[in-house]
Amino acid sequence: MNPKIRNQSTEQLFKAILSLQNVEECYQFFDDLCTVPEIKAMAQRYAVAKMLNDGEIYTDIVKHTGASTATISRVNRSLNYGSEGYALVFARINEDE
Repeated sequence: MNPKIRNQSTEQLFKAILSLQNVEECYQFFDDLCTVPEIKAMAQRYAVAKMLNDGEIYTDIVKHTGASTATISRVNRSLNYGSEGYALVFARINEDE
């Protein structure tokens, strides 16, 4: 984890997120916590990560998500050199399916 974001406030936020029990509770919490553009940006980044992980090419990702190539590049960098958070989530989702 990036030490620049590790602090008591972030810890409390993550514990709050972990307390949510279903998708509807996530909608309620994130609707209160974030602006609509913030939620859409996070959802777009996740969609980009999923498509990159599935082997999609940039042009298809741009077409399907509307993400800029700069966003796709940043997400790709996180997939390749990040904290393995995307890989963890993808593996768990695949286990559940």
